[in-house]
Amino acid sequence: MTEDPEVATRRIARESLDRDDPTGWFENLYAAAAEGEAVVPWDRGTAHQLLVDWISESQPDGTGKTALIVGTGTGWDAELVVDRGYDTTAFDISPTAIETAHRNHPASRAHYIVADLLDPPADWHRAFDLVVEIYTVQALPIHLQPDAIKHVTELVAPGGTLLVIAAARPDNQPDDATHGPPWPLTRAAIQSFTTPDLHLIQLDQVPSPTDPTILRWRAEYLRD
Repeated sequence: MTEDPEVATRRIARESLDRDDPTGWFENLYAAAAEGEAVVPWDRGTAHQLLVDWISESQPDGTGKTALIVGTGTGWDAELVVDRGYDTTAFDISPTAIETAHRNHPASRAHYIVADLLDPPADWHRAFDLVVEIYTVQALPIHLQPDAIKHVTELVAPGGTLLVIAAARPDNQPDDATHGPPWPLTRAAIQSFTTPDLHLIQLDQVPSPTDPTILRWRAEYLRD
């Protein structure tokens, strides 16, 4: 009997973490999913509903602006953003994810590339008018999250917007009682995206579009 795909997903993550390779499981998971041997839990086949809602409410005009999608996966969020007129770059550490994004969206105007959030290209520093981070930081072990958050914030250009969507964790739930992946973010973690010139301008905690018993953060930040 073949392994249940959801069980395989958890096994792949745990094997990578046990090897002290906290980012290697992304490629292993996407590669297994491409063979039908696992599932990518966050691959919805459509843009994240909370991003859809933000686009609908904010009506951003990306004409003449740049956008970056962090941990793009198979590209659905990037396609929504590029349709708003942004010159959109979308990256993932997994080559298989990027290959799948190209297959899913063969006529896309987005630029899909392989890159590592923990070691981003130098020319991305404060280069993007819109940065979208959905579920990438929370997919990293808690001890890596502060470094990942710092890298995310340094991608936002002066006058630019950062949108973060993540699972919410109660502030009184200790780190050692949080067994991931994912490792949901506390309010303090969400607030740590702020810097002296990157301000939290809206923070919502809302039920997950797919499971109302799970809460999600939707946080919007603006750089001076």
